[in-house]
Amino acid sequence: MPLRSILLFFWMMLFSAVAQATTILVLGDSLSAGYGLRSSEDWPTLLQTRLAREGFRHTVVNASVSGETSSGGRSRLPAVLERHKPDLLILELGANDGLRGLQPKLLKDNLTTMIRAAKAAGTRVLLVGMMLPPNYGEAYNRRFQGAFVEAAREQSVPLVPFLLDGFAAKREMFQPDGIHPTAAAQRIMLDNVWEKLKPMLAADGLTPRAAAARPAPSAR
Repeated sequence: MPLRSILLFFWMMLFSAVAQATTILVLGDSLSAGYGLRSSEDWPTLLQTRLAREGFRHTVVNASVSGETSSGGRSRLPAVLERHKPDLLILELGANDGLRGLQPKLLKDNLTTMIRAAKAAGTRVLLVGMMLPPNYGEAYNRRFQGAFVEAAREQSVPLVPFLLDGFAAKREMFQPDGIHPTAAAQRIMLDNVWEKLKPMLAADGLTPRAAAARPAPSAR
């Protein structure tokens, strides 16, 4: 086989590996499930659009369920990992644990178990943190937030400190129930996630757009 043909074959194999679509799995509660919104308005759907615009060939699978707790997610995760075999898991659970006053230690244990399960399946994890309204008390809030920080630190995974950062105190950014963000807030939520997610995607190597821009090697 001529040298040029050999080089072209290996270049095509390399490009195929770079451009191959991989799966980003979002496992969350109503904040990620798009409660009260049209199907095109939730932040995971907006993430898919941004990935395409940025040149990443990733497919977003949203396995979020309204009302889910960290215990529910822990039970569901093994089957979801087996079904979708994601390259990356965005883990957004815990808000309902806090709203129900559940023990932060249980939250941390569940987050840790899910992170370990994902890692064992060869899936990287981005953990998304949450904060509670002041009426839950400073002591409980501190332990609740600490569950995310400690789980991320101990398992060496990136952490989005607060999904609702930038608008949590703005009543107009929430639906009438005062809990679920409006469509207008979804882009801010995406920006909060994207800040930590994009470096993880860039670490994979060239985006397809960048790879396509590189000249093919020539025979010498």
